[in-house]
Amino acid sequence: MVNIVASAGRNGVHDFILLRASAIILVLYTLLLAGFFVVTPTVTFDIWQDFFACTGVKIATLLALAALLAHAKIGIWQVLSDYIKPPFLRGALQFFFSVLLLVYVAAGFLIVWGV
Repeated sequence: MVNIVASAGRNGVHDFILLRASAIILVLYTLLLAGFFVVTPTVTFDIWQDFFACTGVKIATLLALAALLAHAKIGIWQVLSDYIKPPFLRGALQFFFSVLLLVYVAAGFLIVWGV
C-alpha cells in the first residue's frame, strides 16, 4: 500500500466533499448579498451598517469566510502539488499561503465583530 505524504492525512473524497460544501456555502452567501441588493432600493452606509450589525449576517459572513479558507487551502495545495516539483519550495509556498489565509480570516473576524 502506498502512503501519500502530500495529503497530510486527508484523502481525495474528503477534499472533494469539502470543496463542494464550501462552494455551496459561498453560493448561499452570494445569494444573501444579492438578495439584500435586490430588496433594498437605495443602499446607504447606514443601511449597509445595519445589515451587517445583524447577528445572523455576522455568522453567515464568518461561515462564508471559513468556507473560503477551506476552499482556497485545498485549491492552493492542488495547484502547488501539480506545478511546483521541488519539495522545499512547495512546502515553503504552502506555509506562506497558509499563514496568509489565516491572516485574512483573523482580519475578517476583527472586521465583522469590530473587536
